[in-house]
Amino acid sequence: MQTFAHGAATWGVECPRRPSPVAGVTMAGFRVPDLDALRIVPHPAVTLLLEFGDGTPVLDCATGQQQRGSLVAGPGLGTGGAVRARGVDVECVQVRLSPVIARAVLGTSPADLDGAVVPLDDLWGREASRIRERLADVASWQERFALTDLLLARRYEAGPPVDPEVAWAWHRMVAGHGLARIDGLADEVGWSRKRLWSRFRSQLGLPPKRAAKLVRFDHAAHRLVAGEGAARVAADTGYADQSHLHRDVRALTGATPATVAGEPFLAVDDMAWPTRGKAAAPQPHYS
Repeated sequence: MQTFAHGAATWGVECPRRPSPVAGVTMAGFRVPDLDALRIVPHPAVTLLLEFGDGTPVLDCATGQQQRGSLVAGPGLGTGGAVRARGVDVECVQVRLSPVIARAVLGTSPADLDGAVVPLDDLWGREASRIRERLADVASWQERFALTDLLLARRYEAGPPVDPEVAWAWHRMVAGHGLARIDGLADEVGWSRKRLWSRFRSQLGLPPKRAAKLVRFDHAAHRLVAGEGAARVAADTGYADQSHLHRDVRALTGATPATVAGEPFLAVDDMAWPTRGKAAAPQPHYS
């Protein structure tokens, strides 16, 4: 297990030795002795948190609502800087699900999550407790990753796929870092704009324009974390100017670009997800 040290944060981080057999799944293991008010930064994926340690992770929302233990969160969780994570002696497997496969794996559309947090028990019932027990019983992180992969593969195979046209539109957005021309996506797949927008929203959980905004922000935020200046990042990632980037970052995180550049939630990604953003989008094939 590697050690991630960033400011006051010191976490243990483990990565799978091989990619998941389910395309669109990435995961990492975390051991955190003291998680103190970690700002959750919006991300364009569905998050599945499987905890199994002695401690219990807690998410605090601006509304005063709290969620404890294993959970599922829709794309864009934390928008406005409204969510903080905390806990002591937390051990968990964190899974990032591409919205393209999330409906099949979860058994419900990400649209039903609407960017919120849902206890895993509410979705999977007693299966969620069995998963926790099995993850706690095995001796190594690699065994935990293998168990998680088996679970996700089984659920994915049994669940409904999204339309290939919707999947293609999503992969075009990701490949273009959120800069693909939204109005042109329907033409590329041979659908009307209304049909694609409706299917995209219902199957992936967010409308195309918001999806592109999240993808673009995620790319820009990681460049800020890498130490690039805000003016350069704004120019290279499709923002009209530095003020536009500042407004977007403020709206999505409740913080300035300089603050976001120092967030552990983002800084850990190069260690926890070293292949982030490197997978090629599949070639289109429509029925």
